[in-house]
Amino acid sequence: MLDFAQWRETYAHDVLGSSPKVTKALEFVRRIAGCDSSVLLTGETGTGKEVFARTIHRSSTRQGKAFIAVNCAAIPDTLIEAELFGYVKGAFTGAVNARAGKFAAAHGGTLFLDEIGDLPLPAQAKLLRVLEERAICPVGADHEIPVDVRIVAATHHDLEDMVERGTFRADLYFRISVLPLELPALRDRGEDILELAEAILARAAGRSVPAGLHDSAKAALRAHAWPGNVRELENAVSYTHLTLPTNREV
Repeated sequence: MLDFAQWRETYAHDVLGSSPKVTKALEFVRRIAGCDSSVLLTGETGTGKEVFARTIHRSSTRQGKAFIAVNCAAIPDTLIEAELFGYVKGAFTGAVNARAGKFAAAHGGTLFLDEIGDLPLPAQAKLLRVLEERAICPVGADHEIPVDVRIVAATHHDLEDMVERGTFRADLYFRISVLPLELPALRDRGEDILELAEAILARAAGRSVPAGLHDSAKAALRAHAWPGNVRELENAVSYTHLTLPTNREV
C-alpha cells in the first residue's frame, strides 16, 4: 500500500499546497479511495472543488472509466432532464437523433455534479429517483436503462440552510452527502499562498521549477484576502505573467 507521500504524488499531484488544512482534506480523500459512496464537496467559489473531485476519481476503483463533469448552474431548466438523462429520436422538436445524457456517459465511472445547489426542485426530484433506482429514463423513452455511476457533488451554497428554507430536498441532501468534505478558503491556508503563486507562475512561464517573486510581490500576495480563492490567485498571477515585458522575476 502506498504511503501518503507516494499516494499524493500518484493521485493528487494537481492539488497544490502543503498546509495542515489541505493535508487533512487529502488524507480524507485517501481514506475514502476504495469506497463507492457519494461525496459532497462544499466550500467557497474557487477553492478547487473540481480538482478534488478529479482526485477522488483518479484514486478510486473507477479510475479507468470516465469522469464526467456537469455544471448544474449552466443548464437551462428546460434542458436539465435531456442533458442528464439523454433523449430518444423525436422526443421533442429538434431531436432529430437520439443522444445519450451525462449519466450514460459516466457509466462505470464518476459523475461530478458541480453547483448542485442551483438545481431547481423538479430536477432535484428526478435526480433523486435516478440515484435511488440506479436507472435513467431518457426523455421520450418508454423504458429505463440501468446506470452505474459514483456521484461527487459540489456547491458553494449552504445546503442545510436551503433544506431548512425548502429550496433543496432533504432526501436528496442525505443521498449525496454520505461523505461530506469542506474545502478550506485560501485565507485560511495562508501558508500555501506563495507556494501556489510560484507554481502557477512557473506553469504559465513553461518552467519546471518555481519562478522567483520579489519581496514586495510576496508581501502583497500575503496581504490580500483572496475572496475568489485559488481561482482568483491563478487569474492574478497569470495576468501578471502575461503583462510582464520579459520573463524576469515578478
